[in-house]
Amino acid sequence: MPDCIFCSIVSGEIPANIVLRTAEVVAFTDLDPKAPTHILVIPTEHHENAASLAVANPIQAAAVLAATEQVATESGLSDYRIVFNTGAEAGQSVFHAHAHVLGGRDLGWPPG
Repeated sequence: MPDCIFCSIVSGEIPANIVLRTAEVVAFTDLDPKAPTHILVIPTEHHENAASLAVANPIQAAAVLAATEQVATESGLSDYRIVFNTGAEAGQSVFHAHAHVLGGRDLGWPPG
């Protein structure tokens, strides 16, 4: 997608602090962190949200989920939250599927 910031990160047009890159996913630190550790894990293919990714490419959806564990472990997290927002009313602001990996402090429940 030409106007997608995450597609531009995948292609290398926009720099990011990349912590993991594979053929299936790219993971990078969030520029507006909501926790001491806040990493975004995105598929290398453009899909609007996690639900559409799961339907169109379940193997890549599984790769995104597996990468969340890898980046959490490599960041020293034993406890962490994984968040997928789907739609603007749920807080999705970039319409390219992505997982937020959050940790490094007590995140409590419900999220606040």
